[in-house]
Amino acid sequence: MPPRRKPTSTRQKKANQQLKRAIKRGDAPPPDPKQKTRKPKSLRRGPTGSLIGSAADPSTVAAIQAARRLQSAFITLPPQFLEQTKLLASTLPLHRPISNDVAVLPDTAWTNPASRELSCPRRPKWNFDMTKKQVERNEEGVFEKWLERTDQLVQIWQHLTKEEEIDTQPDENPGAEQPVAMPPSPTYFERNLEVWRQLWRVTEISQIILVLLDSRCPLLHFPPSLAQYLSDQKIILVLTKADIPGHARVEAWISYLHELYPHLRVVPVESYVEKEAGAVHQGRKQFEPHLPQTFRERLVNTIREVHAEMLQPPDKVKNNPAWLKKWKPAVKRVIDWDNVLTARGLKVGSIVGGATVPRTKERDAEAGEEDEEPEYLTVGLIGQPNVGKSSLLNALFGENKVRASRTPGKTKHFQTLFWTPDVRLVDCPGLVMPNLVPMEMQVLCGILPISRVSAVPSCIHHASELLPLERIYRLAHPASLLPPVPDKRTWREGTKPESTDTQEKAFVWTAMDILTAFANAKRWVTAKAGRPDIHRAGNAMLRALAEGKVGWAFWPPGTTATTVTADMEDEGIGLWIPRATIIEEESDQESEDGMSEHDTEGTGSVPEESGEEPDDSDDDRDDKGAGGSGGASGRFGVLLNQDDDETEDEADDDDDGEKDDKSV
Repeated sequence: MPPRRKPTSTRQKKANQQLKRAIKRGDAPPPDPKQKTRKPKSLRRGPTGSLIGSAADPSTVAAIQAARRLQSAFITLPPQFLEQTKLLASTLPLHRPISNDVAVLPDTAWTNPASRELSCPRRPKWNFDMTKKQVERNEEGVFEKWLERTDQLVQIWQHLTKEEEIDTQPDENPGAEQPVAMPPSPTYFERNLEVWRQLWRVTEISQIILVLLDSRCPLLHFPPSLAQYLSDQKIILVLTKADIPGHARVEAWISYLHELYPHLRVVPVESYVEKEAGAVHQGRKQFEPHLPQTFRERLVNTIREVHAEMLQPPDKVKNNPAWLKKWKPAVKRVIDWDNVLTARGLKVGSIVGGATVPRTKERDAEAGEEDEEPEYLTVGLIGQPNVGKSSLLNALFGENKVRASRTPGKTKHFQTLFWTPDVRLVDCPGLVMPNLVPMEMQVLCGILPISRVSAVPSCIHHASELLPLERIYRLAHPASLLPPVPDKRTWREGTKPESTDTQEKAFVWTAMDILTAFANAKRWVTAKAGRPDIHRAGNAMLRALAEGKVGWAFWPPGTTATTVTADMEDEGIGLWIPRATIIEEESDQESEDGMSEHDTEGTGSVPEESGEEPDDSDDDRDDKGAGGSGGASGRFGVLLNQDDDETEDEADDDDDGEKDDKSV
């Protein structure tokens, strides 16, 4: 209980005011600074009022410290950049209608020679004679050098980008003021060594790696740095969320990736399916983890083909009979692929006579000491945040085996699951790979947590140049809501223009106009000044774009204008796919999902070699809506966080009329 404040008399208050004024004038020395006692952030009160995470609960403290140690780290944008982009977002007009050319992804970021110099940090060599401190010291030294080198390349890229924008600006009137554009923004990549160590561990124990790419923009999720890092691995490219772009775009991306990487296999998947008829909660459809049989067979057959290649000796071994005689494959030889096709997550063990027999050291010794092949085939899943790694795992098992959230970076530790007794799956935490791509593009694709994005106006300006957001949300221009200005001019008879009172003005949209119009439509205002809450509106719109509530997708580089126009339902819509847009009622509450610190610091960890995974699917998951209201909405409605911050929901309820708001 906080100490009770002592009452102060009027005379004492007057003396305090005079002392403060004297200190401000410099007539009196300032008092000694007092040390403020703050309650640690890790300490919070539970339902009973007791402190959670105190010294009396060491397990909770250890869990919180482990989660914070694996918290993703990024750069901080300078205040000058934030102020400049906010000002430009309110002045730069948006080009309407949007050209169809923006629907084709430019390949400048991937053909740029500077992007080939980027790389992912590699783990330095080590041996069992080294101590833990020696290994960690070597890793820290290598990582610091890599971080310094990567920052230099990014700064050079930013400088060159700024010069190119100045050169491309038209200079028809040298004396006139040049048009202003958004300043080049930096790019984000993972700066926490602990998170990179998770990737190192997964690539070391995995024999086949599934690299998951968002089918809306696959090249962004497979940068040259990652391709170079995995050059010595057996990898398969998996296009997730294939239901959003549509069949035509997905097949175009598969063809393009085959041309770009001829030696790699590409497989599309879908991770969610609508529940049975009648499974509707509060008038909205519900979805559950499920991988259709056609996609399952295609994925399993591709893994089977790669496994068959690994059973064949390399060419130089084939040409040497002595080497060929001693050569043994590095993977398990015999795998029951029929069992893999129908598996839904068996316990660790092998099937003998229809029964599950657990593996033990005694049983392995009876099988023979000469058999040194691995006990199972290890398949790793890696990729950037929010590409659907955990969702694909849940779809393979047909139930919620691992935590999946709409907030990027939900998985912190890598997790192991046994698909069958012969196949083990490893889920790696999502890492933002180094790539010469602007921050706004990374936010649009959902790589970065929206709650940690500070340059909201700049991101909305970039998204508005690619999608007609004012048309998608059916917004009214803020200027159109102002009362008309009466015309007090006097006109002679017969000279007054007929269209003066009835002419409709063609309003020019800016990014700030879109944010203001969306906040007005939702009745979202700031607490103190009562102005439109543009930051909350920007968060809601960016979440809808990242989560797939607003359908959009790029075409691969080199796509002809005829192909793009043939697939479009309307002209001037840019990346927008109206058939894939799902904006339902009460989405204002859903937009607040995932903004708490608990979502970004959740662990979801399991022991490294454990075949068991805690099942996080609560019984009330289907009865709980995103952000604490309603049921699941859209194809991403199944990704509901289980440790949402209740204090944030309570703060949202203080806004007047917020509960009665309806989505556009």
